[in-house]
Amino acid sequence: MTITAPSRPPLPKLADPAPARRRPRPAGDHGAGRTLISDTELRRTRGKVVYFSVLTVVTILFSLVFLFPLYWMVTGAVKEPAEFALTPPTFIPETFEPQNYALAWDRMNIARYFGNTVFYAVGGWLIQLVVDVGVAYALSKLRPIFGKLVLGLMLASLMLPAAALLIPAYLTVADVPIFGVNLLNTPWALWLPAAANAFNIYVLKRFFDQIPNDLLDSASLDGAGRLRVLWHIVLPLSRPVLGVVSIFAIIGIWKDFLWPLLVLQDTEVQTISVALSRLSNTSQVPPTEMMAGLVIASIPMIIIFLIFQRSIIGGLSAGSMKG
Repeated sequence: MTITAPSRPPLPKLADPAPARRRPRPAGDHGAGRTLISDTELRRTRGKVVYFSVLTVVTILFSLVFLFPLYWMVTGAVKEPAEFALTPPTFIPETFEPQNYALAWDRMNIARYFGNTVFYAVGGWLIQLVVDVGVAYALSKLRPIFGKLVLGLMLASLMLPAAALLIPAYLTVADVPIFGVNLLNTPWALWLPAAANAFNIYVLKRFFDQIPNDLLDSASLDGAGRLRVLWHIVLPLSRPVLGVVSIFAIIGIWKDFLWPLLVLQDTEVQTISVALSRLSNTSQVPPTEMMAGLVIASIPMIIIFLIFQRSIIGGLSAGSMKG
């Protein structure tokens, strides 16, 4: 006699859990956490009035501090010399002579000095990019024996005042050790001291540290050498930070004054900032034309800042990779 076990009823099938839904943001909560004032205070009429009043006053003050010097240069360049020397000064020009810009361009030979500065900036940018990228790549991915010591010494150099390095740097450029070459009045007097920029190297290294080593190891297993990995993998991934370093390099060379003043004594090879300073000490250039020259010298840097201001912040904050 065979005994069969009673059949068990099938277990009820559990329903799939519903996907979690994100709670919708309440209206007016888009700026949460972006200000020092709580959202509750901002919803009140008194809080809104105080917040926007302070914001308006601060914006106007900052605009005056940063934009008024530019306004003073632009308007001062179109005045007559007699009006420019008035006391108290006229904030709105009573005379309008835009030809001062053309006179300054011709009389002060700004085209030559402008071209010199562009040449120095482009050459210095290329040299800095090659040296800084190579050093940062070596410290980040190649891991030399004394890499941390070298990085620490470079960062320690940022703590030294720039004036303390002028005399040693000048003596080195005037008589290069081992080679015994005098680099004064040559572009190399500007390019070589600025080649290894500690700040740019640190920024590049921190960005290279975020690149996964597994990605580089895979390329190495496929037969790619160190330079090929740098050129085909690291540099394409580092475009944001390379743009930031490039902007810093160009602006640094363009606005530098004291070091070009020391190493470029020949008037034919001077930068525009040094040339304008030299010409301002002569009585042959009216003050209105000098103002016009300063405006012309400032235009490239203003344009670069307005175009790349978001790239500077984005490149410095870009340190994470998704994948």
